[in-house]
Amino acid sequence: MNAPQAVQALRRPLPEDMILVLKAQFGDRFSMANAVREHHGKDESPYPFMLPDAVIFVENTDEVVMVVKLCNEYKIPLIPFGAGSSLEGHILAIEGGISLDMTAMNKIVALNAEDLTVSVQPGLTRKQLNEQIRDSGLFFPIDPGADASLGGMSATRASGTNAVRYGTMRENVVSLTVVTALGKVVRTAGRARKSSAGYDLTRIFVGSEGTLGIITEVTVKLYPQPEAISAAVCNFPTMHDAVQCVIQTIQLGVPVARVELLDRNAVMASNRYSKLTLRETPLLLFEFHGSEAGVKEQAETVQEIAKDCGGMDFEWAERPEDRNRLWTARHNAYFAGLQLRPGCKASTTDVCVPISRLAECIDAATKELEAASFPSTIVGHVGDGNFHVLMLVDPDSSAEWEESERINHKLVRQAIEADGTCTGEHGIGLHKLQFMAEEHGEDALDLMRALKMAFDPNNILNPGKVIQLIH
Repeated sequence: MNAPQAVQALRRPLPEDMILVLKAQFGDRFSMANAVREHHGKDESPYPFMLPDAVIFVENTDEVVMVVKLCNEYKIPLIPFGAGSSLEGHILAIEGGISLDMTAMNKIVALNAEDLTVSVQPGLTRKQLNEQIRDSGLFFPIDPGADASLGGMSATRASGTNAVRYGTMRENVVSLTVVTALGKVVRTAGRARKSSAGYDLTRIFVGSEGTLGIITEVTVKLYPQPEAISAAVCNFPTMHDAVQCVIQTIQLGVPVARVELLDRNAVMASNRYSKLTLRETPLLLFEFHGSEAGVKEQAETVQEIAKDCGGMDFEWAERPEDRNRLWTARHNAYFAGLQLRPGCKASTTDVCVPISRLAECIDAATKELEAASFPSTIVGHVGDGNFHVLMLVDPDSSAEWEESERINHKLVRQAIEADGTCTGEHGIGLHKLQFMAEEHGEDALDLMRALKMAFDPNNILNPGKVIQLIH
């Protein structure tokens, strides 16, 4: 394959006696079949297949402990697997080893409605959670688009369309149960809303991408379902106009629940893929939560701001089915974009910048992509300064891959220079390893390396991701 090339790393083959132990323990939940390994050796990133040597389907924490201890004894890589929807190569077995499939661990452990928390196993997905707690009058707001698992969302510090109002996984994970690389089971915190007791282990594991421990239980915050919800679409002449509207809305303190940006190509792709009839210019998709009076006041304020920024009249989606259709289309924007160039390979990037620098960064991205030799889309959770670029490259063209990487590097470096970050929610995985030193500096990376080696001295947990141990 010309673009991108497979990552070259030393593989550690499974010892025969280890295989015998795992077969005896797990039976047909241990698999070395090619089809099963392929399913666990590819995510939504542009990288080629990188297969594990085996896959184990675990059902409880005790089984995770058993596998972790065995892998640590034999120094075999172990990679936790949830929905497989990551975009940066998080779950790829670059050194072989075992893929630990958590999807059977998909139960609610405890719903504490009075405390607005719920504890779940890591394989439960966000849609499954909200469906099962619907009758409680509560909901879990973090929605990264894909129906990701709660364990994976915690491990990647996921975000999504609601982050501007409700925050990200960093703000919404209360506690974790984690199996360490040595097979110890650690609960990082209780369910109290705050604590000053010691190091914040919860925050250390949130965003660690499976490199510090295996998450086997997650406690997250829940929120009352809003009394009133209203959604609207507003088109703008240019991307700059749309972003200026967002900046003014946030700086005025309007508590919008969602504000999403789509460029013209993304709108066009969504119309085709989701059978919509949206006007094909840059647009903002808003959602307002609160009381009837509060939602009305928010909407009126944002309409005035939009009008001053050149926005057209709001088109409202009042009925739940109309709102769901719009948000489903937004969540499918990635797959819609792929249809703009059938047979393409998607190269994605995301950055996040302070809201005051958002307009200049999106303007620069737009200029770069308009001059590119391949089609692209821009979408963004712009209420918190985060936007995504989807570049549709020919999988057999090394030139197009190199061009997409040049654009990726330029956008990331501009974001870092703007005091932002190389990724707002995709995570590091493999694809963004090279930017960690630029964003954090080598002294900070040395602290991260020391943390990794303290937590995982044999480097068995998702090796080669997040940080490079040797520099």
